Amino acid sequence: MKKISWFLTLCLFLISTSSVFAADGLIALKSSYSPEETMNRFEAIAKQKGLNIFARVNHTAGAAKIGKSLRPTEVLIFGNPQGGTPFMECAQTVGIDLPLKVLVWEDSTGQVWLGYNDPAYLAARHGVSECPSAVNLSKALAGLSAAALAGAM
Repeated sequence: MKKISWFLTLCLFLISTSSVFAADGLIALKSSYSPEETMNRFEAIAKQKGLNIFARVNHTAGAAKIGKSLRPTEVLIFGNPQGGTPFMECAQTVGIDLPLKVLVWEDSTGQVWLGYNDPAYLAARHGVSECPSAVNLSKALAGLSAAALAGAM
């Protein structure tokens, strides 16, 4: 039980000290890894936790196909019915925001970020702020993100 409490404290500390809310409902965390390594780490941890990986979208490669240049930008779409279904039971319209997504990008200064939609924001968007599933998903996303951004895997 001490390990879980310590881990949650670490997650909250990482979020509070390294996050920026660039857009409504977006939690953005600084990464000390390259964009590719950041996404690889997040994807590996998600797979280890038994989450389904539905797609990995490389927006930079897409831009190159039309002759445009875009700093590294990738989205990972992931989840499982165990997390998403209870959220949709609170409001079926939450399904438009599921499966979950994580975005990794490099900004104009070279800083790499890992971002995701805050489930509490999504719950409020769909009129179910009291939905306990949003709290559970928030904890899960914070844990996955903290693990991906931590020193060693």
